[in-house]
Amino acid sequence: MMRTRPLKVALLGCGVVGSEVARIMTTHADDLAARIGAPVELAGVAVRRPGKVREGIDPALVTTDATALVKRGDIDVVVEVIGGIEPARTLITTAFEHGASVVSANKALLAQDGAALHAAAHEQGRDLYYEAAVAGAIPLIRPLRESLAGDKINRVMGIVNGTTNFILDKMDTTGAGYQEALDEATALGYAEADPTADVEGFDAAAKAAILAGIAFHTRVRLDDVYREGMSEVTASDFATAQKMGCTIKLLAICERAADGGSVTARVHPAMIPLSHPLASVRGAYNAVFVEADAAGQLMFYGPGAGGAPTASAVLGDLVAVCRNRLNGSTGPGDSAYAQLPVSPMGEVVTRYHISLDVADKPGVLAQVATVFAEHGVSIDTVRQQGRQDGGGEASLVVVTHRASDASLNGTVEALRSLDTVRGVASIMRVEGE
Repeated sequence: MMRTRPLKVALLGCGVVGSEVARIMTTHADDLAARIGAPVELAGVAVRRPGKVREGIDPALVTTDATALVKRGDIDVVVEVIGGIEPARTLITTAFEHGASVVSANKALLAQDGAALHAAAHEQGRDLYYEAAVAGAIPLIRPLRESLAGDKINRVMGIVNGTTNFILDKMDTTGAGYQEALDEATALGYAEADPTADVEGFDAAAKAAILAGIAFHTRVRLDDVYREGMSEVTASDFATAQKMGCTIKLLAICERAADGGSVTARVHPAMIPLSHPLASVRGAYNAVFVEADAAGQLMFYGPGAGGAPTASAVLGDLVAVCRNRLNGSTGPGDSAYAQLPVSPMGEVVTRYHISLDVADKPGVLAQVATVFAEHGVSIDTVRQQGRQDGGGEASLVVVTHRASDASLNGTVEALRSLDTVRGVASIMRVEGE
């Protein structure tokens, strides 16, 4: 039997995502009520610009006083889609204190202060759900927290930023340079006017922190995530990758050490074989590859951003939280019992692709190979090619076996000191073996 008194929802933010949340709540009201077991009512919308026309939203619900809205006491669920650290953090904790559960899409806040927010929710006996914070519409957080709760996850690797994937895909398929591809992404609305958060990996790093924390039952903060942007990736890098049967993606990689005693979380460009499922992810789509002991290899794929896809994830959380509310229960909270240390990037072991500009004369390859051997880095393949324009220089490409980041850095520094090495053209990790 359906309860007639509605569950009241406060919406913080009414931009691209917030307006879609409000629209779906209105147009799908009967279906949502049937799925939840009670009607849901939009009880207030906090915005910064109250004079803006918002189609489908009763102007009487709009307020600029977000604090008063979350303090009302009759609010059952607060949906936070304003982003940023403050005032979102204070508004969320205030909502808990006044009896509301929270659904958030705020990846930056959760990556920085997720543990404190979970503690505040637990203290008040409320829910904190945030499926929309990572990979848009793709169901990912709930499968990690619930469906795979009985398994041991060893690795989570994926494309979690649609803007960067669009740019890199365009460079791969058309031969465009980085700036040309970025300009197209901006013109199509995939990239912000200031694309720094995307192309320098800040957005992906926040998502990696959230994913690593859930997957490994360990608190991982944004500061724990190694981050490297993609603005230095060139058309030449793609040409080299294609010769190796690879493409280049900006990846978020969270993995458990082989001995199980530590974890790592990192974001950086990497070459991956065309045979890997992530290599076929095109345009602005996202995909996340999960490796677990019992389940094996799983891939989650779909649109990772945009108003409607992100709102879909928000509404999924809203339904779950409202059901919990009716049942007088809460869903899974923070699980950090493992408390594994997060290893620094220097200890990460992977393969590397190194492109060197060298003197085109006998003995150079032997010198380079000696440097690699002295630093304990084993070489997989080597390709040396003279420049078509002559000039006494050649291109030397080395692909290593697996080596630590620290040992590779030492190798590169030693290579720079050789008088036969004119420069290091590029260094890129190779993933997805």
